[in-house]
Amino acid sequence: MIQIQNVSKSFKGQAAVQNLNLKVQEGEILGLLGANGAGKSTTINMLLGFLSPDSGTVKINEKETSLYTLEVRRLIGYIPENVNLYPYLSGHENLDYFCKLAGLKYSKEELGNILSTCGLQSDAYYKKVSNYSKGMRQKVGIAIAYAKKANVYLLDEPASGLDPMASNELSELLKKLAAEGATILMASHDIFRVREVCHRIGILKQGKLVKELRSEEVSANELEQLYLKYMTN
Repeated sequence: MIQIQNVSKSFKGQAAVQNLNLKVQEGEILGLLGANGAGKSTTINMLLGFLSPDSGTVKINEKETSLYTLEVRRLIGYIPENVNLYPYLSGHENLDYFCKLAGLKYSKEELGNILSTCGLQSDAYYKKVSNYSKGMRQKVGIAIAYAKKANVYLLDEPASGLDPMASNELSELLKKLAAEGATILMASHDIFRVREVCHRIGILKQGKLVKELRSEEVSANELEQLYLKYMTN
């Protein structure tokens, strides 16, 4: 479970997050919408333990991420907007390498199944990542997070570079993970995808949570209008 309580974070006197309160339960997907600089990535970086809050507490499974960083990271599957892979290795080799770093052992066939589940075509498994498109690299990054069988998934613009079909496959995968009990926080600009995938939605503006609602309360068009209203006022 994710708990963010009365959290503020500033950089050189500029507030990035202001008195933020969020809670994401097991089996739940929370989507964060907001413009660039709204505080989405800062929030995720505090959950990962890369940043410490100036005030308030950030917890995963009741452990403060700034105090129990390594322990908490073992629980997390993280998908960034730009996945960093080794270009001279294939997608299959990258997945195998990162799994071994995490202490996970999969057979060649199992690794292939994970890549397939995450949308990578089989003819790309053994090609060097230097020849991959951004979307293909993103699928390998998703596979690395998925292979971890994490309790908590943090996603920062996870569909970046994905075509509509691959983006839909990611949505179905996230729903499957949540149904199995995972806790998921996703930051995105994609209003339609957030509406379709998430149970709850939060809108961030200048580091403040200005609106929180359940996705079932609005259509995608209504959510877009609501989002634009907050961004322009």
